Amino acid sequence: MDNSIQTAFRQVSEISTKEERYEPFAWYEKMRKETPVRWDEKRGAWDAFDYQSVKNVLENKDLFSSNRSRRQEGEQASPIELSLISIDPPKHTQMRSLVNKAFTPRVMKDWRPRIERIANQLLDEIQDPSEIDLVKQYSYPLPVMVIAEILGVPIKDQAKFKDWSEWVVAGPTDNSPEAIKRLEENQQRTYYELYVYFKEIIAMKRKQPGEDIISVLIDAEMQGTMLTEDEIIGFCILLLVAGNETTTNLISNAYYCFTEFPEVYEEILKDPAGTLPLTIEEVLRYRSPVQSMSRVAKEDTVLNGSQIKAGNIVVAWMGSANRDEQQFENAHQFNIRRKPNPHLAFGKGIHFCLGAPLARLEAEIAMAEWFKRYPRFERSSGFSLEPIESTFVYGLKELKLSVL
Repeated sequence: MDNSIQTAFRQVSEISTKEERYEPFAWYEKMRKETPVRWDEKRGAWDAFDYQSVKNVLENKDLFSSNRSRRQEGEQASPIELSLISIDPPKHTQMRSLVNKAFTPRVMKDWRPRIERIANQLLDEIQDPSEIDLVKQYSYPLPVMVIAEILGVPIKDQAKFKDWSEWVVAGPTDNSPEAIKRLEENQQRTYYELYVYFKEIIAMKRKQPGEDIISVLIDAEMQGTMLTEDEIIGFCILLLVAGNETTTNLISNAYYCFTEFPEVYEEILKDPAGTLPLTIEEVLRYRSPVQSMSRVAKEDTVLNGSQIKAGNIVVAWMGSANRDEQQFENAHQFNIRRKPNPHLAFGKGIHFCLGAPLARLEAEIAMAEWFKRYPRFERSSGFSLEPIESTFVYGLKELKLSVL
């Protein structure tokens, strides 16, 4: 992520303590009521908090660009700046049409038994159900193992994936210059290591292609579609990070909600197959795995009465939009019967999350298989709130549970 964009995210001083990072919703509500769209001089960025403003920023590609690079003319773009999340049409349209092939309903149907196998393998490995770290033992490794198969990379590198993913989405431990510099250095190291790693994987796939998405992209490149190696690397980095961080946090946040609202969980247990799809949508709304995304204004425009200038960064707070009382009746309530549920957890418009069907499928299978073995659980006595240190990715570093 570009340094100026990092600054726009990380210096939101109103979100500082552990509790505020995992419970920012009172602050969101205050912002929606007082300044639904505001300019933050310190961060040099606009913040949009209300549902309609966030939706407008995310879906209006003609007014708000995903190309957030601040590089000077002649400077080489980093692979992540060339990935789907950071490019506009027509390049975005071309690349998305290629990788869409890996996320069709037919492909998802084929993935179901493979994900069920992975979920049961992880559950088999749980030795002591009296204290399970859901994140470490289940919600993190499951999506990583799935993404590793989709990319066609060795699962033995799982530990590396975790370290890399955490640094890519990390925020500073505080707003001191030392903490910010340390974060930037670690992220630069991470991007370099990811670049080298995927460059080697691509070289291997050129010699021995497989039935994986890297091989598909290499084949498209060889068939004349204009994809550079750096663009392929950028997509691999994006899929690795987004594909496991988002799904991990969706699953972890769901289990936190289950312990938070035991009466709702009892309703789910009566009919898991019938309630899980809507439950997942409500978790996505209530505790969105991604709380915010940024865009850059392409021209002068007005957003909810505020004058945005061309080139201004706008941070769209999806986590706030999904709790907007003007859009969702009783927005503060966790309601698994909510329908319709037009949440913005996966974004909106041309950048709607490519992997949303996979994330939903993984979460549904993860919960269904868990319920078969461990229908009764609670937060363990060793639980302490340890949210991820990030102002846009939202979840828990650990979630210790005891099976009853």
